Amino acid sequence: VQLQASGGGLVQTGGSLRLSCAASGRTFSSYAVGWFRQAPGKEREFVGTIHWSGRSPRYINSVKGRFTISRDNAENAVYLQMNSLQPEDTAVYYCAADLSGVSYRAQDWRYWGQGTQVTVSS
Repeated sequence: VQLQASGGGLVQTGGSLRLSCAASGRTFSSYAVGWFRQAPGKEREFVGTIHWSGRSPRYINSVKGRFTISRDNAENAVYLQMNSLQPEDTAVYYCAADLSGVSYRAQDWRYWGQGTQVTVSS
């Protein structure tokens, strides 16, 4: 599975962005997809994940109610809708795929896309 994240940019506090994760590979619909982020000088942080079926998305507490993960298996794509963005959301955002998709640890995810920068100005 090959992944490519896009959609990052510069936005003001309170603004919105929609990140996309485009995947190649016929078995993509079998994989859970997770979103992670990494701020300068910090470890890569789990943001949320979505089951291969599109059910039961999970999020870290700091983004609950603001971020929404969805997927379109027919289009081989997963999305991260980010609303009410805050400066602390500034980071490089990555999408990852794995058959399990239950772990919060980056090292447990098998496939990774390149990151897309999200910058939230105050």
